[in-house]
Amino acid sequence: MLSLLSACGDAPATSQGVAAADTDQTVYQWKMITSWPRNLPALGTSPVHFAEIVDKMSNGRMKIRVYGANELVGGLEVFDAVSQGVAEIGHTGAYYWQGKIPGTPFFSSIPFGMTGTEMNAWLTYGGGNELWREIYAPFNLIPARGGNSGTQMFGWFNKEINSLADLQGLKMRIPGLGGEVFSRAGGTPVTMQVSDVFTALQTGALDATEFVSPYNDLAAGYHTVAKYYYYPGWHEPGSTLETIFNKSKFEALPEDLQAILMAATEVMNQLLLDELTAKNNEALRVLVDEHHVELRKLPDDVLSELHRISNEVVAELAESDATTKRIYDSWTRFQKGVADYHVIAEDAFVEARKLPLN
Repeated sequence: MLSLLSACGDAPATSQGVAAADTDQTVYQWKMITSWPRNLPALGTSPVHFAEIVDKMSNGRMKIRVYGANELVGGLEVFDAVSQGVAEIGHTGAYYWQGKIPGTPFFSSIPFGMTGTEMNAWLTYGGGNELWREIYAPFNLIPARGGNSGTQMFGWFNKEINSLADLQGLKMRIPGLGGEVFSRAGGTPVTMQVSDVFTALQTGALDATEFVSPYNDLAAGYHTVAKYYYYPGWHEPGSTLETIFNKSKFEALPEDLQAILMAATEVMNQLLLDELTAKNNEALRVLVDEHHVELRKLPDDVLSELHRISNEVVAELAESDATTKRIYDSWTRFQKGVADYHVIAEDAFVEARKLPLN
């Protein structure tokens, strides 16, 4: 009887009991808005998977409803909407916000810059994440990496590009610093949300567009309204996507839910890159073999000039303000070190893999 009374009353509570008593059982209903059509493979579907992961990890305490571009706000309105609390989470690209914060392209993609693997490393181990959070804090936002496209294609064109002269006056949807480089090379860059691009190409309002890579481009149907598919994606060699949280709402959550949300962004970050890496090769085969898309490499002299202009544009951006200069210095130091290493590691191996077998 004494043992029974002890077990029922005076003994310390079990760890399970403490957890049950101390855990906030509030069910949080949050909204997540994105810059992509909700059903777009990888970019659009990954936020939905993110929401499912959070639901399971939180045992149903965090419910997230995902909205694609234009379902709640426009694709280029995500930053402001999350900052103001219209939605608690956004999934988008940092380079869209350069007009608000000059240094944001460094947290997305720099022309002729770092690959996806290199960007992931800089953000996590090179000081990138700390700088990113610093520049978003005044806007009541917390950023985290939310996927990476890997090296993209340059894009879809309705005319051949044989020289720099062929870029003159060409209207192309190309955001970020890539758009500035394209402009200085003689083209006409257009910033346009993804959902409007197909119709613009179809009607001739655009002559060309960049988007992501074969898997996404096939799903978007660009092969039905453009003839030529150019590579490499010099403008976005490894574009980081961002998950942004309303800072006030995030910090008001229990610590375990904060940790779950951050862990889920890391899962999404890796899975999105894995999905594109796995699916791009088959999608490219379908585009070329079944839809007879003309796959073309940009001429070397065009790439060389674009590279020269890119270096000029990035150096000018670094002088925007003291904070952007600090970001540039951090990014540049890391990029040089990792590029030097990859010459004797990744690059050398890829070349060795091409050698004929004895």
